[in-house]
Amino acid sequence: MTEPVLSFTDRGIYCAAGDFYIDPWRPVDRALITHGHADHARPGHARYLATSAALPVMKHRLGDIRSEAVEFGETRQIGDASVSFHPAGHLPGSAQIRVEVGGEVWVASGDYKTEPDGFCEPFEPVPCHAFITECTFGLPVFNWAAQQTVANEINAWWAQNAAGGRASILGAYSLGKAQRLLHMIDPGIGPILTHGAVEATNLVLRAQGYNLPETVQVTAELDPKDYPGALIVAPPSALGSKWASRFGPSSSAFASGWMRLRGVRRRRAMDRGFVVSDHADWRGLLTAIKETGADRIFTTHGYTEIFARYLSEKGYDATVVPTEFGSMEEETGEEPGAQNG
Repeated sequence: MTEPVLSFTDRGIYCAAGDFYIDPWRPVDRALITHGHADHARPGHARYLATSAALPVMKHRLGDIRSEAVEFGETRQIGDASVSFHPAGHLPGSAQIRVEVGGEVWVASGDYKTEPDGFCEPFEPVPCHAFITECTFGLPVFNWAAQQTVANEINAWWAQNAAGGRASILGAYSLGKAQRLLHMIDPGIGPILTHGAVEATNLVLRAQGYNLPETVQVTAELDPKDYPGALIVAPPSALGSKWASRFGPSSSAFASGWMRLRGVRRRRAMDRGFVVSDHADWRGLLTAIKETGADRIFTTHGYTEIFARYLSEKGYDATVVPTEFGSMEEETGEEPGAQNG
């Protein structure tokens, strides 16, 4: 029996022809990384390969790692496997990894979204025979409004709070979501303050040339009274905390695809929930799969069983694959290792 291009092991997605892993969750010799979120880019690997746009944040988070950069679309020969990275649209530098062995092409998508956000590199469909897809939001109820519609909602909420003398505290994951929101909003409404975890990522991305509005990091010395009507962008774990109470009268909101579900909005006890996600919605998932032309689909992290069953009914050879991805903000609303500040 011919060895598959990629197999699923207890360490991660493995390519025997190239002797490497994609986003492994246990230490390996050679790791190809789709993006810098902590459930995909983990410490302990001997060697890392990622896009030149993803590596700066990975190094910021993982420290002194032995790494090599690749550009989008650049082909690398690793053993008997031909490898290239293609934009996933999830966050700056995020990639789908195309692996070809003996003329057969598999694509590991990592996390992705199909709607261009004007900030990170837009998703590009990659033709293949087999496609490994997330399905974080793999239910028909998850359909995202146009980004500008959500931006208008956030701006109106912020402007109303500012007019009423309230601060606006917006919870968002500090890598990717926070910067996308900063790019979406109207900085003319008022000053923008950031939690230390968010600002640390801002600094890395600004140094790479990504365009972000002016922000002021919240420090122990900062007096909120000097920034009336401010928007404060912070990790979700900071909402409702002692850190947040320093801003006095305020309104809090959380930006996540999970805000589409009424029960989640109630449990989080936020004043507002904005439905904005860096993952593909139901339509985006189906569009991405169709555009690959793949017959074999592997579903990971999300509504895997339901989504695979739907795909099977549509004629795909769909299989559920257990992984250790998906423990990040979109599932829990929390961020591992967020720093106070």
